[in-house]
Amino acid sequence: MNKDIMIRMKTKAAGISSPVKSAAGGGGSEGWEVRPGGMLVQRRSSDSNQNSIPIPNIKVKVKYGRSYHEVNINSQASFGELKKMLAGSTGLATQDQKLIYKEKVRDSKTYLDVAGVKDGSKIMLIEDELSKERRHLESLKTAKMEKASKEIAAIRFEVDKLAKQVASTELEINCGKKVVETVLLNLIELLMTQLIKLDGISADGDMKLQRRMQVKRVQKYIETLDVLKIRNSSLGSMANERIPGPVVVTTKWETF
Repeated sequence: MNKDIMIRMKTKAAGISSPVKSAAGGGGSEGWEVRPGGMLVQRRSSDSNQNSIPIPNIKVKVKYGRSYHEVNINSQASFGELKKMLAGSTGLATQDQKLIYKEKVRDSKTYLDVAGVKDGSKIMLIEDELSKERRHLESLKTAKMEKASKEIAAIRFEVDKLAKQVASTELEINCGKKVVETVLLNLIELLMTQLIKLDGISADGDMKLQRRMQVKRVQKYIETLDVLKIRNSSLGSMANERIPGPVVVTTKWETF
């Protein structure tokens, strides 16, 4: 026997209108609906009706030190949201807060109602010393890197200016023009000063690599000036003679 016919016979005997007929007719007092697979189920309430139910606020007392803070908050809020509300009144960053309810530290993602927090509940707030110390160390590390970055940038700027003077002096000497020896000595002294400054910079990671690059750069310019000193001194006695070839001077550097 057809399934629909059996349903109609049963509902007719009970004096109830057929849910199939109601569903086929676009609805009914019972609120039935036919699923795509042919299953007959009662229609669920719409989301808009569910969302229209207001979520009550609760008042909780939070003890921090010797003082109490009363907070009005949504009953379904999380402990993390409560921490944000407490940050302003307590002066504690959310990362440095520990909320204890019923002798248990609560995770920021845990919801108040799930933990059993109700209107009038008491919660204890303490400062997370480990988190505070960790953030302090991170702050010091960041400040150290910023300081090293500024110092290296300032030295790089000075070395750029000295590099132009070295290139100009090298061009003059290569063209056979003798320069005053004190010019070369002053350039070497200025570069050595920058080398000492680089050695005094405390750096890690990328900053340490940048410092090493500047050290090698300064050392290269000083070696160039050492070679130019020899060429420049030979220009006085060999003004009309061509220097047979470049003179290589090896300078031994201490580790910076």
